[in-house]
Amino acid sequence: MTDHREPFSSVLETIGRTPIVSLHAAPEAVPVYAKLESFNPGASVKDRIGRYMLERMLETGELSPGGTVIEPTAGNTGIGLAIAAGQLELNAVFVVPERFSIEKQQLMRALGAEVINTPTDEGMGGAIDRAYGLREELENAVVPQQFANPLNTEAHYETTGPEIYEALPEVGAVVMGCGTAGTLMGVARYARERDAETYVAAVEPEGSLYSTTKGRPVEEGEYKIEGIGTHDPATNELFEPDLVDDVIQVSDERAHEEAHRLAREEGHLVATSASAASVAALSVARGIHDGEIDAPHPSVVTLFPDSSERYLSKGVYRSFEEWDG
Repeated sequence: MTDHREPFSSVLETIGRTPIVSLHAAPEAVPVYAKLESFNPGASVKDRIGRYMLERMLETGELSPGGTVIEPTAGNTGIGLAIAAGQLELNAVFVVPERFSIEKQQLMRALGAEVINTPTDEGMGGAIDRAYGLREELENAVVPQQFANPLNTEAHYETTGPEIYEALPEVGAVVMGCGTAGTLMGVARYARERDAETYVAAVEPEGSLYSTTKGRPVEEGEYKIEGIGTHDPATNELFEPDLVDDVIQVSDERAHEEAHRLAREEGHLVATSASAASVAALSVARGIHDGEIDAPHPSVVTLFPDSSERYLSKGVYRSFEEWDG
């Protein structure tokens, strides 16, 4: 966890070094550990790529001082980039599909960014197209594009992966939600370098199509879980099927139920991308325990990307029928 024994010169220095906590519901012989990314200053895992991508782009000259960062985002990446942009004296513009969390959009504006909404039915594809159109209209502007930028994966290979292994020298399985795929791919790459037999599983909602990359026929559909999943794996260029042993689907209802359990029984106030990861990680732990999954060590690590507080307006803690994911 971030060391608070001496003052820092910038909020950017507080990004990372987040704690890892064991989950009570795991089998005793196969512990499951969750990395709690809400401890970052912007309260999500996306703070990592916000800082990392902008600092690297400034170093290489791809982005000039005083320039503008334009990003299509569902919210947390915008917050992470907005924090970094503000501290690095850059302008920030975010293109967000209308249906996504109002709380996140308010926070992006509070951090000094401009937010432009696109129609919900155009999805992230519409937001991406709009972002690139804006780049052509502005001088000294870049689109980091978290869905395709290798710096996304690199950020987690350089920070998240090493932090996990500092806390847990032996990791049998890595089980994490897959949206842009940057977090999972970065950690998986680091884990496989430590032990080539590490079991890696991606987590997606039912209705998402990452499973098709493993040759599994799944039915596309809408889902309430935010932040993970895809309707077109071709747009998620960072995903490497060869680094993944399995893709685990979790239903909206099961994720909603687990979000309630994590709060009530374990004190974790997390959103449904985290609770879906918890469901899958606990399932993998039981599989290792029962001898159904081969892993080099009897332990599983997952990651909780953010806090449930940004989803309260959507009723994440109401009944499943009242939850507007």
